[in-house]
Amino acid sequence: MATAGGLLVSTIGGASAAHAAPVDSDAAKKLSTVDLGALTDQARSALEAAPVVTVDSEAKVSVEKVTPKIAASAEIKAAPEPEPEPVREVAPSRSAERTAVESTSESSTESSSTESSSTESSAAPAASASGSSAVSIAARYIGVKYVVGGASPSGFDCSGLVTYVYNQLGVSLPHSSSAIRSASNTSVISASEARAGDLIWSPGHISIYIGNGQQIEATRPGGWVVRQSGIWQSSPTYLRVTG
Repeated sequence: MATAGGLLVSTIGGASAAHAAPVDSDAAKKLSTVDLGALTDQARSALEAAPVVTVDSEAKVSVEKVTPKIAASAEIKAAPEPEPEPVREVAPSRSAERTAVESTSESSTESSSTESSSTESSAAPAASASGSSAVSIAARYIGVKYVVGGASPSGFDCSGLVTYVYNQLGVSLPHSSSAIRSASNTSVISASEARAGDLIWSPGHISIYIGNGQQIEATRPGGWVVRQSGIWQSSPTYLRVTG
């Protein structure tokens, strides 16, 4: 009620907003027995005893304006997206089953072919095992001095080194580069066929091929020593020791 230009606000102390309750038939019967007149008198007494708040008619209420910056600082998060529905598994048709069986058979065949190829590839190095051993033995004597006619670790000439190395493998070769070239247990091969352990012959000289264009040789031009070097011969003949 308004008086003297001000606003008179009356409240029933401590009263909070009422919440609607579900309709109950028993409660309705009890309500019919309540004395409404007595309740009205009680409400009037409570209103008269409630504190009175007076608000100045010129009072101003400050309301903060919501700006984009304030909205951003509120860190409002979007609701999480719903989880995807589970995918129903569909039993494969007979044609699909037939295709799967055929694919499995093809995979097994390819696997068998691959294993066979792998077995053949792994068996290939066995043929050059003696050649690799020859390279390993020759490498031990890098740095040994060059001696004309030498065929022992105390000194080697070119054919003496080759003869000594293969003798360690149980293969006998003559102590002469030209004799090795024409020996019954050596054969000429092409440069593309050459592999580690084969021999490189040129007039008056012979060495052991170690692969990648490299050789081990006992040579005078190289400093009178056994050394590893690149193939310097212009048109060498490659030989394979056959036994």
